[in-house]
Amino acid sequence: MPVNLPPSVIPETPSPMHEIAAAIDRVAPLQGLSCAEREWLAQRGTEIRLHAGEILFEEGQSAEQMILILKGEIHVRRHRTGPMALFIGRAGQMTGLLPFSRMTSYGGQGFAVQDVWALLFHRSLFPEILQTIPSFGQRVVNTLLDRVREVTRIEQQSEKLTALGKLAGNLAHELNNPSAAAQRAASGILGELRHFADGRYALVALCLSEQQVLAVQEWERQARARTVDSQNETQSGTADREDAILRWLGEQRIEEGWRIAPELAELGVTLEDLRLLPEFLNRDAMQVVLNQFASSLRAEHFAQAMLHSSERIFDLISAIKSYSYMDRAPILEVDVPEGIEATLRMLQSRIGDVQVERDFESDLPTISAYGSELNQVWTALIENALEAMQQVKREGYQPKLRLSCRKEADMLLVEVWDNGPGISTALQDRVFEPFYTTKAPGHGLGLGLDNAMRIVRKHRGHLSVRSEPGATSFRVRLPLNQLQAY
Repeated sequence: MPVNLPPSVIPETPSPMHEIAAAIDRVAPLQGLSCAEREWLAQRGTEIRLHAGEILFEEGQSAEQMILILKGEIHVRRHRTGPMALFIGRAGQMTGLLPFSRMTSYGGQGFAVQDVWALLFHRSLFPEILQTIPSFGQRVVNTLLDRVREVTRIEQQSEKLTALGKLAGNLAHELNNPSAAAQRAASGILGELRHFADGRYALVALCLSEQQVLAVQEWERQARARTVDSQNETQSGTADREDAILRWLGEQRIEEGWRIAPELAELGVTLEDLRLLPEFLNRDAMQVVLNQFASSLRAEHFAQAMLHSSERIFDLISAIKSYSYMDRAPILEVDVPEGIEATLRMLQSRIGDVQVERDFESDLPTISAYGSELNQVWTALIENALEAMQQVKREGYQPKLRLSCRKEADMLLVEVWDNGPGISTALQDRVFEPFYTTKAPGHGLGLGLDNAMRIVRKHRGHLSVRSEPGATSFRVRLPLNQLQAY
């Protein structure tokens, strides 16, 4: 009996050999075996039956068995990266440890999602199987090739989803601030419109003379003219002026001075301006005029906030379109520095207090390229740099990211530098290997730099790394004449 399997999975009454042999013929890689070969396999395999939910093997457990799934379905799930179905084994498949495979342990937990009927073969039987059934080796090789392609596709898809999740998180963070500000501004405008509507009747009821109306208009015009002068004022200066205005309003018995004073102070209104009002308005008229003036200023501030927020949202949408080259041909003339800038805007929330230095040579030529794919390269390299600099931040130093782009002979050279702890010499040759990662389990599949390397090679370029403590540089060289690449 195979190790680590409970006795309950071994049926008390084995199935007839001819039924097992017939079921083996339905296993796709083994179709076409002779009846004698199938019966030989049926006699040497260990028959098991699992109920839905039962575990066949655990993640990390030593792989010792080849599995022929005769009926049912098995899912392999990685716990360290969440409940993601890494592999689905269905009836008619040959899986588990196969001859010629370098598999040493199971990459996830295998469990039955429905009742399973399967045949197990211990690795000790492989030499005998290959000798007795000459075609078995070729069948296994074909299966291994299919499995490598499938697992690679799944891992790459997972890496893309992870990158998409990070991108979505960055966008959600970037869009949240301006959208929340716009919402607050819209709510504030609605409140001020109601307040302004109520004050309109009080203003009409004053029955001001034509001279008074003109005087109020001139006073407001001069007050608004001070806005430019007050923009360069310090915050403490504005606060002092607000306190002075609030005291003056109290002396004049103006109600709700706390609503009026902040707007007047921010506009730049001084006590000298306010002392002009009693010359052509009585106290009741000043109350209504100042209330209306402050309300209109608040409404303008809210409108300005909405304008700035909508501009920020528009800029983000433009950055998304530029980053993804939405609605544009796959191959086009790409401005590489512009693509790097679009990537920085997409990652702005993660950059935080990192000091970013740009060194872009002027008048660089465009290159014919897959623009959205090149942006994936810049994203992978910049994200790696940001993660590497986490240690610099923890040690209290200023993290620095330097991006340069210049022409070098008939190539375009892009460098992404960071002042992180660096990559040891022994690991520099491995960072581009697929599935190799120095990150903690669940924080990366090790396909980011592999994907970047494949994209650069697709553009007939070269990607390399140079690193020492405090200075790591990823260098991308792209030929200026890309037409031959396609």
